[in-house]
Formats: sequence, C-alpha cells, structure tokens
Amino acid sequence: MTKSQLRKEMRALRKQFVAELPDSVRGLIFSRPPAPVLSRIAPDATIGLYHASAGEAPAERYAQYFLEHGHKVALPRLLAENGAMRFAEHTDPLGGSDLEGGPHGLMQPGKDAADVVPDVIVMPLLAFDEDGGRLGQGGGYYDRWCAAHPDALRIGLAWDVQKIDHVPMEPHDMRLHMIVTPTRVYEVAA
Repeated sequence: MTKSQLRKEMRALRKQFVAELPDSVRGLIFSRPPAPVLSRIAPDATIGLYHASAGEAPAERYAQYFLEHGHKVALPRLLAENGAMRFAEHTDPLGGSDLEGGPHGLMQPGKDAADVVPDVIVMPLLAFDEDGGRLGQGGGYYDRWCAAHPDALRIGLAWDVQKIDHVPMEPHDMRLHMIVTPTRVYEVAA
C-alpha cells in the first residue's frame, strides 16, 4: 500500500471513529498530559502543540494545562509562500481569540504573535506504529521542522485506532519519541 492509499484509508477510519465517539466521552479525553510525558518535560520548556482539525486528537486541554503550569505554549504557523512552518506563541487555547485562518484552512497564531522555538513538539498524525513511525498529512511540514530541530522531544497524539503494524518510512521522515493515545503511552527506544 502506498502512503497516499494509507492516508486515505486512515482518514476514513479516524473520521468514522470520531463520529461514533459520544460527546460526553470526547470531552474527557486528552484532558491532561500523562505522567510519563510530564516526566520528560523540563519546568521551563516551551511546548509546541496544534489546533486540532476535524478528527484529530484534541490538543487544546494540553495547551491549557501547560499554560497553567508556567510553560510557554506555541502553535504552528504555516508560511504558504515556501511550505515552511514556524511556531508562534499561543495564549488562549480554550477560546482561540489569538488565532486566525492560515493555509490549508488551519487556525494559527495571528501575525503579531511572537515566533518561538519549542523544546517539545506535540503533533497530530494519521497513523503510527510502536517504533515511532508517524504518517502525517503529506505536506512534510513537521518532518522539515523536526529535522531542523532534532533535539526537540517529539510526541504524537492519536486515537488508538490509528495504530498500525508498520508505517512506511522514507529517509526524511522523523520518528516520534512518544505517542499518547486515550489508553496508552508508547515510549520509543532510542
């Protein structure tokens, strides 16, 4: 199966799973980073998260948690002109008052938000495996950012149904250090 075929299959699977998830349960999931994640994050670390699109594991409660615990929080800012991604400070995770529309219909920090470089990056995905393989949307934004910042702790947020046996990886694909699902934390051996 090609990456393109796998992306199509995983988008459909994720969409179906989320559609069947009761609202009362959805509000409780991903409400606080689990202890194994917190143990790997320095008290002064800047945390890069994302504003979830339809079907993605929600990250706004993690953002709120980190802000309340003294961390600086940032979200991706896509630069349409060259396919690059930077992170910019995010201060209102539950309200989103500091966000504006960006490329690909994503919500991102406004133009006045300060650029920052996260120490930890929490990212969405379409599929993952136990070896830290991550299948993203296919734009390469996160892989390019991670390659330029190899010391950042890379964490994926996912639904359990997104786990597959093996993610096809290419030389430029960056593996995750951890994956968090509603039922488990996968820690990848170095």
